[in-house]
Amino acid sequence: MSQQTEHILQQFKECIPLLEVLTDENRQAIIMLLAQHKSGLNVNTISEHINLSRPAVSHHLKVLKQSGFVNSEKKSVENYYVLTVRQPLEQLKLLIAAVEAECNRSQ
Repeated sequence: MSQQTEHILQQFKECIPLLEVLTDENRQAIIMLLAQHKSGLNVNTISEHINLSRPAVSHHLKVLKQSGFVNSEKKSVENYYVLTVRQPLEQLKLLIAAVEAECNRSQ
């Protein structure tokens, strides 16, 4: 196995947690909702929009925050969640570019 192939396989492994986060439809809905509200939303507002309980929304936000898709900002007594997908998306783009380059090299 070439060093390049090993590097790409390592990139795949590093992206697995990001891809797993995106497999959940509720997390997808939260990401899209936050994309439409740049200033951020609190848990109550998010749960009203996607018909999930407040604890369920909190769980999904925790997973999204741990993987770098969202961040929270304290405003008075509440946390407001904002989309911060830059780092995870850059990581996924690098993986895609590496796979594309390898495919083009093989042709």
